[in-house]
Amino acid sequence: MEIDKLKTYQEVIKYLDSQNRTKHLLLGNGFSMAYNSDIFSYNALSTFIDKSDNELLKQLFKSINTKNFELIMQQLDNFCEIAEIFSSDKKLVDKIKNASVTLKNSLIAAVNELHPEHVFTIAEEKSKICSTFLESYLSKGGSVFSTNYDLLLYWTLMRNNSKYAIDGFGRELENSDDEYIAEEELIYSELRWGKYKSGQSIFYLHGALLIFDTGIDIVKEEYDSHNHLLEKIKTRLEKKEYPIFVTAGGAKEKLTHIMHNKYLSYCYEKFATIQGSLVVFGFNFGEYDTHIIDAINIAAHQGKKSGDKLFSVYIGVYSEENLAHIKKIEKKFKCKITPYNARTANVWS
Repeated sequence: MEIDKLKTYQEVIKYLDSQNRTKHLLLGNGFSMAYNSDIFSYNALSTFIDKSDNELLKQLFKSINTKNFELIMQQLDNFCEIAEIFSSDKKLVDKIKNASVTLKNSLIAAVNELHPEHVFTIAEEKSKICSTFLESYLSKGGSVFSTNYDLLLYWTLMRNNSKYAIDGFGRELENSDDEYIAEEELIYSELRWGKYKSGQSIFYLHGALLIFDTGIDIVKEEYDSHNHLLEKIKTRLEKKEYPIFVTAGGAKEKLTHIMHNKYLSYCYEKFATIQGSLVVFGFNFGEYDTHIIDAINIAAHQGKKSGDKLFSVYIGVYSEENLAHIKKIEKKFKCKITPYNARTANVWS
């Protein structure tokens, strides 16, 4: 097999470290599927929909004959645009729009329901191995970017107390003034994004299950002594409060969503300014991900004269099909592309 002739993950890291080059990490759904493919896959999500009592969504999956959420959402967006042009039936257009909203909310609910119950559901050995994998980037000045909605990355970093993982969230003192206030009377805000963003090294490019937009602040849900994190997220969902999720179908729609949210746009802009090399694990650069390639190309062209730019991207592939796809699209990238054998990465075990 041709994939067996590719560089191993270890060979890629050894080479980058020998060059003393800053390396960053981009994670896709393959990161979560490597932990448990029965939970973190479109098949698992679509099975959740199949078992739901929402007949409209069942019919959509059946009629379009796919298990790909993004494709269905793209089809709905296209259909809505056509209907607005050719139909004077406002009820039809509204029905299509409502179907799109329902699908997006169902995706959030599905990820929530299928998720491991809490951080300690993950075996300690797996958690430590994954932490070591992540720290090889964070401890050397690199950043970790994720397109995943789930909590696996957050849980792993939190459980292993990574001192290099900074997600930009922090608390503000709410009742500060010139007068002395006893420690037990100090009131702190919930975890707001912004206080530590200058040193941020963890970026959720498409949002995540634990990040919410209140309209004024970007806040992060957290554990307390009474409730697990997922329980608190479920409480918010029951109140019709939804996490920041980029669930649009096409790349243009995804980028529009990103640019209209201050947290997401900041993460995207930071991704477009990385320097050195980027290692990609579990992200396949599909047809709905061209906005990610665009950001990589921006990074590759910045500081062209000074050399402060992104030089190379190492993309993990699992199969001959993956490899053929990367070879097909490699000309879309404005920097050196090197596939490696993702099976050798040993992210969780």
